[in-house]
Amino acid sequence: MESAKGKVYKYGDNVDTDVIIPARYLNSSDPAELATHCMEDIDKDFVKKVQKGDIIVARKNFGCGSSREHAPIAIKASGVSCVIAETFARIFYRNSINIGLPIIECKEASEEIADGDEVEVDFESGLIEDLTTGKSYEGQSFPPFMQKLIDAGGLVNYINEEH
Repeated sequence: MESAKGKVYKYGDNVDTDVIIPARYLNSSDPAELATHCMEDIDKDFVKKVQKGDIIVARKNFGCGSSREHAPIAIKASGVSCVIAETFARIFYRNSINIGLPIIECKEASEEIADGDEVEVDFESGLIEDLTTGKSYEGQSFPPFMQKLIDAGGLVNYINEEH
């Protein structure tokens, strides 16, 4: 996957893993089951509205809180193709790459892109285009090895493909 295109769901600062996937659902590790509860404590209609390819845009420190891998799994399984934020919590960033969820840091895009905008992201260059406003942003592109992990669908798949 070299690009993503979809409708934006916009959130603020410090979206923690407990609102991405509430703790009461952690008894399941099934991605499809986790997806049915994704973002429900911050946006109860998210799972009803989200379409394959849609994009989450948030402000600072997205994915803070506990280090559960369930959070990026729930986001990816819900159909979200990419998360854009000013900054990510470090463990969320690593977990996202490990499971093949593309995430991009870009301060300007996280501030200016609005809920409902149509956005396209080129992962190779890091270019983020807001098709609704016509504005472009220069996000952080992925180093080639991280792009390979994402293309493979995560670290485990990448390792299995290599050997």
